[in-house]
Amino acid sequence: MSELSLSTVLSTIVYGVIGLVLFLATLWIMERLTPFSIQKKITEDNNVALGIVVGAVILALGMIYSAVID
Repeated sequence: MSELSLSTVLSTIVYGVIGLVLFLATLWIMERLTPFSIQKKITEDNNVALGIVVGAVILALGMIYSAVID
């Protein structure tokens, strides 16, 4: 079993923060580009189809960002 070094922990934290910032920025841009409020449509209007689409986008972004950061 390999030892955990400080540089490994720090790089994991830095890359995690970078991925989270990119993820949140992408969701913010997506909310701004749509002609309606995504949050309102999902929560108040109970739009299941939009929830599934946003969930798929979230999964795809996670896979893309993890591949880029890795």
